[in-house]
Amino acid sequence: MQYLITMRSIQANGNKRTGVRLKRLMKEAYEDGEYRVGRRIHGVILNLEGYSNPEISGILKVHRSKPVNWIHLWNDYGLEGLFEGHRSGRPPRLTNEQKEILEDIIDSGPIAYGFTSGVWTSLMISRIVIDEFGVNYHPGHVRKMLKDMGFSVQRPRKKLALASPVLQTKWRRYTYPNLKKKRKKKMR
Repeated sequence: MQYLITMRSIQANGNKRTGVRLKRLMKEAYEDGEYRVGRRIHGVILNLEGYSNPEISGILKVHRSKPVNWIHLWNDYGLEGLFEGHRSGRPPRLTNEQKEILEDIIDSGPIAYGFTSGVWTSLMISRIVIDEFGVNYHPGHVRKMLKDMGFSVQRPRKKLALASPVLQTKWRRYTYPNLKKKRKKKMR
């Protein structure tokens, strides 16, 4: 015994006035730079105009499942369903309280924590995060996290504290140019 399975095409709820209103909103979305929202609205408009879902995906150059999802969102939630939702991403592994503790440790300085260096590095801070909170962060991620916490990169200045400015200028103008390699002159 064979069964014939047919898929019903999903149809967006709306009429001609809805289509006119959506066209205006689509234009506003594109003008505001909300291209993804504009494309979703465009998909619903095309469905209201009688295009099938495979035709819509071909016109808008999206995967064939996208128009179906957009129409479901439109039918269930209206225009709000087509707007960009909050993308939560991966939850942070450090709580806000732990970040405050880390800020206090950083503010106290690396020597106060027991390091011999007077300057923090991302490796040192990632070691602290492992020791204090049991969370293993890559040093590259530690830099991003510190930036989000309001810290900035501090680069040491390459200036001698007890050097004479006159002697430095003299060295830079006369001695250093003589040390640099020069192009050899061609012999004829």
